[in-house]
Amino acid sequence: MINRSLFENTDIAFALKSDSELERAYFLFKMISSQPLVRIGTAATNFALKANLPVEGLIRSTVFDHFCGGVNEEDCLPVIDKLYLKGVSSVLDYSVEGKETEQQFDNALEKILKIIHFCDEKDAMPIVVFKPTGFGRFALYQKKTEGLDFTEVEQEEWNRVVERFDAVCKLAKEKDVEVLIDGEESWMQDAADDLVEQMMRGYNTDKAIVYNTLQCYRWDRLEYLKALHERAKTSGFKVGMKIVRGAYMEKERQRAEEKGYSSPICENKKATDDNFNNALTYILEHTDDISLFVGTHNEDSCYLAMELMEKIGIHKNNNSVWFGQLYGMSDHISYNLAALGYNVAKYIPFGPVKDVMPYLIRRAEENTSVAGQTNRELELLKAEKKRRKL
Repeated sequence: MINRSLFENTDIAFALKSDSELERAYFLFKMISSQPLVRIGTAATNFALKANLPVEGLIRSTVFDHFCGGVNEEDCLPVIDKLYLKGVSSVLDYSVEGKETEQQFDNALEKILKIIHFCDEKDAMPIVVFKPTGFGRFALYQKKTEGLDFTEVEQEEWNRVVERFDAVCKLAKEKDVEVLIDGEESWMQDAADDLVEQMMRGYNTDKAIVYNTLQCYRWDRLEYLKALHERAKTSGFKVGMKIVRGAYMEKERQRAEEKGYSSPICENKKATDDNFNNALTYILEHTDDISLFVGTHNEDSCYLAMELMEKIGIHKNNNSVWFGQLYGMSDHISYNLAALGYNVAKYIPFGPVKDVMPYLIRRAEENTSVAGQTNRELELLKAEKKRRKL
């Protein structure tokens, strides 16, 4: 029987935080809980960085160091080692977004290949991650998703995108490192899905190396998962799937309204939660064919996964099931799961301070929009501060 008060243990959750780091975390989540402050802070930060004002040190010592591992791979090593002492693995996430040139895509490829070599030397890093648009232009994926013909130049460009995916998956298979490929907006996702499936067919012959991402706030995703599973059984490859609730809801709904098509997003939060839990259940019932990365900060979904694993007889450290949260958030989930022997990984964003700011701003805005999340963080931090005083 799973203990449903497991995530209340703040002693385990914040064991790695010094008193000053605990105070900083409390201060940051207090700031993030206020929508006007997030808006003002975002505008001021953007202005300061564009005007080249000397604010990087301030950003680095507050929000950056709380949510990011460092400015490069080597800079992240102390964080990776510290987490691993508590049984938590690391997924280095090069969080530089919005690139558009071939040179930038080649640079991103080199960065991911370097991280795989890095993973090969460290037990604490069994997984790597990248975004499809890190390797090719958004508009190119969109054109392919819409079924439009490429020009000769675009076809050559697409071939290079495929080569970048292939280079990463090939090296990952050689080094036995798992690759999580993030989900993005629905109007480019079909092209990414097809390309990821192509990689699964090539590299997931014995076990899941390549993972796609299922954004469960889309009501059509469970259907997609089941169809992919059938194709995998027929063609003899394994499926790797990271499940998340999703990250582009406002944008998705706005575009559907502007373009006059029905929204791909579930009608409410309950429908999204049900969709996520149904996908979770389906995968755990088929772990012979599908490996799972549960990317969630939702406590109920974690409890459900633990209960299903116990009921089905899936061992806690079975490599087919991983739990993942973002660095700087939901430590009460990550460290308490790891303390019980589950496979847990933290996504650790890194990159130059200026380049990672769009990622950090999105984190702050997401936390503001999910009020319960920030309040929960504050409640637990407060409980730990009180526990330490006593």
